[in-house]
Amino acid sequence: MRQFVSLATGIALALSLAACQQGLSDDQVKAAIDNASRIEQDNLNELMLTVADPNEGVVYFQNAVKGAPEDPVLQRYFARALLRAGRSDEAVKILTGLVAAPTVTDADRLALADAQIRAGDWKDAEATLNAIPPTVETYDRYRLEALVADSKKQWKKADSFYEVAAGLTSQPANVYNNWGFSKLQRGDPKGAEKLFREALSYDPTLFTAKNNLVLARAAQHNYDLPVVDMTQQERAQLLYTAGLAAIKQGDIAIGKQLLQQAVETSPTYFEAAARSLAALGG
Repeated sequence: MRQFVSLATGIALALSLAACQQGLSDDQVKAAIDNASRIEQDNLNELMLTVADPNEGVVYFQNAVKGAPEDPVLQRYFARALLRAGRSDEAVKILTGLVAAPTVTDADRLALADAQIRAGDWKDAEATLNAIPPTVETYDRYRLEALVADSKKQWKKADSFYEVAAGLTSQPANVYNNWGFSKLQRGDPKGAEKLFREALSYDPTLFTAKNNLVLARAAQHNYDLPVVDMTQQERAQLLYTAGLAAIKQGDIAIGKQLLQQAVETSPTYFEAAARSLAALGG
């Protein structure tokens, strides 16, 4: 596991020296040190959720929870670490326990609904969201409500929730991407294309939106790559996506050409594209 340098010792020494100089009581110094330690611990927890390897983070918080099994804050961190590691079923168990505890918050319920959606438990997610008071009008609430409405093919509801969610965050790229994918699934590729472009206007690096944009254009038999920022590897992957979409729609010759371009464009050997091309006799 990565080693993070502790600042608590240095802070304690500095505060002790300050106490001597300023006449602070032992209780005041202890309170200041405790506060500094809490801040340091919070920073370390965030680092383990962002910088550390996902599995490393799970082990870290698993051990932390063993040391303080009744601490809801550590359990929340543990659940987030599990989700980050793709272990949504385990996160659901942790969050279900939190929701059943007296310390439950609406944020816990939202986190549980999120985990349930990732685990494919749509009915449970809907029930969890219904237990949250309607006065809780947050970005996460509307984002999750939109996904649940989508799963039930309640398109008008979903559109309304997506629109509200997009207006409640300064970084709505993922919302527009999800909304665009919903439109694509409904058979509205033009509407989907518009939303994927909107997503990329907020985050030009969002590859899933680039890939979905290619799919939306391909659904309209437009296989030219869109004019968006992309690396050489991304270009190869997008050509591959367009090629497979063309073949699926019966445009075999175009598909083979796109697969060949994907193989030639990729900076490394593109096994999937080469295998697909070989299967077509290319």
